[in-house]
Amino acid sequence: MNDTLILHINETNIDETLLSQAAEAIKLNKTVILPTETVYGLGANALSSEAVDKIFIAKGRPQDNPLIVHISNMTMLENCVKTIPEAALSLMHAFWPGPLTLILEKSDLIPSNVSAGLNTVGVRMPDHPIALKLIELAHTPIAAPSANRSGRPSPTTAQHVISDMQGRVDVIIAADHSRIGLESTVLDMTHNPPMILRPGGVTLSQLQMLIPEITI
Repeated sequence: MNDTLILHINETNIDETLLSQAAEAIKLNKTVILPTETVYGLGANALSSEAVDKIFIAKGRPQDNPLIVHISNMTMLENCVKTIPEAALSLMHAFWPGPLTLILEKSDLIPSNVSAGLNTVGVRMPDHPIALKLIELAHTPIAAPSANRSGRPSPTTAQHVISDMQGRVDVIIAADHSRIGLESTVLDMTHNPPMILRPGGVTLSQLQMLIPEITI
């Protein structure tokens, strides 16, 4: 790995010239660490198996662990999944952008290393201006697990990311502390009734207000 490019970007006044450097790296199938409202994520082009392989190498993460795909608009979602159930749509309207990951049947555009060979994929729309703008500028969904080496705590500050991952990734976007500091809730919409696989930033009681039969 070459030296990591560190871009200091203020989320309240985004320097799009700087952020475009990170977007170009995504387009070139490089790795970019980005801030989100939950924790910092280690991102790469979700539609490129070559790019996604670099995530696993940087983290030292086993490839039997699926990755979450981050999108910035509903058109991207349509490219990532085969169908969008009505119940999923109601949750998206209520909680997106936000810390809710929905597991749906994946489209053929999603490489198997994103989904760990499964026919499903987890997708969310992050509630963070830098993350959303990066995805928009890159014109592609971004696969992004937490930006830490496997077995280490999920990072919530730029300092954590730099100390743990500098030299292992191509670009680090250094921004503010993660607002929530807790990973997204993962809800399996292919299960009947829908089932929470990982508790997180959206609570069971919040979800049950829309779909009472949701379980953990």
